[in-house]
Amino acid sequence: MAIIKRGCDELLVEEEFVQKLSKGTPLRIKAGFDPTAPDLHLGHTVLLNKLRQLQDLGHKALFLIGDFTGMIGDPTGKNATRPPLSREQIKENAKSYADQVFKVLRPECTEVVFNSSWMDELGSADMIRLASNSTVARMLERDDFGKRYRSNQPIAIHEFLYPLVQGYDSVALRADLEIGGTDQKFNLLMGRELQKHYGQPPQCILTMPLLEGLDGVNKMSKSLGNYVGISESPEQIFGKLMSVSDELMWRYLELLSFESVETISAWKREVVGGRNPRDIKVLLAQEIITRFHDKKSAEAALADFEARFRGGAIPEDIPEYTIESSDGEAQLIQVLKQAGLTSSTSEALRMIAQGGVKMDGEKIEDKGLRLKKGEQVVLQIGKRKYARVTIA
Repeated sequence: MAIIKRGCDELLVEEEFVQKLSKGTPLRIKAGFDPTAPDLHLGHTVLLNKLRQLQDLGHKALFLIGDFTGMIGDPTGKNATRPPLSREQIKENAKSYADQVFKVLRPECTEVVFNSSWMDELGSADMIRLASNSTVARMLERDDFGKRYRSNQPIAIHEFLYPLVQGYDSVALRADLEIGGTDQKFNLLMGRELQKHYGQPPQCILTMPLLEGLDGVNKMSKSLGNYVGISESPEQIFGKLMSVSDELMWRYLELLSFESVETISAWKREVVGGRNPRDIKVLLAQEIITRFHDKKSAEAALADFEARFRGGAIPEDIPEYTIESSDGEAQLIQVLKQAGLTSSTSEALRMIAQGGVKMDGEKIEDKGLRLKKGEQVVLQIGKRKYARVTIA
């Protein structure tokens, strides 16, 4: 139970889950992913890591690709109707997901399933019967629906179908436990209710926190630019993980690392005793790169980082700035000025033209470069002027 509950937000209902475990047979553990983008990032792997831990304890993972629900568009956390994806987009992204998940999950005890395989067969009459299992009042209990209703923002009828379909997935798969983010709790509970309606034992629910992105504020998201993609190069992963704050580092270790709780606690004591937190970030970065690439790549990324940053380049303590963006982006030349690295945008332009500007150790040549909201980078002018900048 300590392993299962590590890093989790809530386990419902724990007494029921203990009863399921006491039967001594492998449980069917479901986690669903809508293929809304072709690449997975570390935020997605919070659920994958938990699935892997449960696999190591002898249970079966049901990796559900929501190719049907993806065409509805998950309204969770959205303040507007989310555009649905086409069949072609879904198919392409789903293939990418299937290729990536086995960098975490064990293939021999994983079943990859697509909810279109039963939802396409359900038919319109059965879909109407499925919709009869809930009410508008019940749907408005969901936080995002309730807020939109109260603020007179439109809610499309098809959005109400999303939690019903996600819940029906649990019926189709006869899930014993469903894992999801804290923002999915309403949908996970819907699965319990529908299983009861269809005469099945209700699934238990394990909710996991939403992983903050590199900015330490917003949920990790590709659209915000604050993500670490698992298909990115070892050097990119290493640099991004080294850029996180010392506080956020512990959060990442809890949710992303397979190191034991005891080991992480020992590292915390060492940092309090004077060990440099950067040493721990190196260990985390190497673990992540080894998982998604290999050990040799992790060692090479460390060597590259040492050569570019510690080998006489970036000092330990550099000023940090948060720069407000407009329209989700900020011009590099404006950022250089606001961070005090140049006295004016014209000086910034001149320094770029002269090859005197570096970002994360790489020389910048694009005078029109724009940084996205959520990005955190180390900027360098010449040999002595540095700043760590977060775009907010």
